Amino acid sequence: MSRRAAPTPTGASPSPPKKVPALASTTATNNELLSLFECEECFDFVLPPIFQCQGGHLVCGSCRPKLTRCPICLSQLGSFRNLALEKVGDSLLFPCKYASSGCEETLRHTAKADHEELCKFRPYPCPCPGTSCKWQGSLDTVTPHLMHHHETIITLEGEEVVFLATQINLPGAFDWVMLQSCFGFHFLLALEKKENYDGHQQFFAIAQLIGTRKQAENFAYRFELNGDRRRLAWEATPRSIDEKIATAIGKGDCLVFNTSTAQLFAENDNLGINVTIFRC
Repeated sequence: MSRRAAPTPTGASPSPPKKVPALASTTATNNELLSLFECEECFDFVLPPIFQCQGGHLVCGSCRPKLTRCPICLSQLGSFRNLALEKVGDSLLFPCKYASSGCEETLRHTAKADHEELCKFRPYPCPCPGTSCKWQGSLDTVTPHLMHHHETIITLEGEEVVFLATQINLPGAFDWVMLQSCFGFHFLLALEKKENYDGHQQFFAIAQLIGTRKQAENFAYRFELNGDRRRLAWEATPRSIDEKIATAIGKGDCLVFNTSTAQLFAENDNLGINVTIFRC
């Protein structure tokens, strides 16, 4: 259980334009041409639309809104586009920004952003709710982090387990978290108690796959509360840890019940949720 290059002076002659690499036969290699697509500010790739200063220096789309002058020649930045370089860029394959972490994908610039948003080599934040943990790491290090640095989180093996939340009547916001291991994956089970918009407390229960969104589509989970001639169930596809728990709660895409309902299924201030993971 956890609570929650130094610039040249103004007026100096602009740097000579970058030279196009010598062509091997009639076509330069993809990597040689990529060397032309470098932002003068952050040194990341410049992707279409490509803006330049009057001296021909390039600035990427992320840096352009933050700058009024060229970081190299200090000339005023306008809205000058390098259409020729944009046309070249349309035919190139760019590496993923997480290539240094192991990603080997190369993509058209139009697909680069979408891939990087879901790339399994991107740094993942700690998914544990109710903490201020600032850890980040690759997908395959998330589970070891949770086990070694959040020692209150227990792990249960099997497709069917009981997620036990203790002392549910304590005042204030609380989070109960555990891991379920099955089918070669780990699932993060979370129960949050928090106040809703009108001041009443509610419980929100959700399962997340410690994996990608595509992997999560291969599974379903069921939460079930059982009491005296009563049953409350929720079945859904688990969210990937790509998505924050708060997003699912905001959309109501989880098991939601109020404190009165919780009391119908609680025993000695403890609430047991039967959890089943299915492979689709």
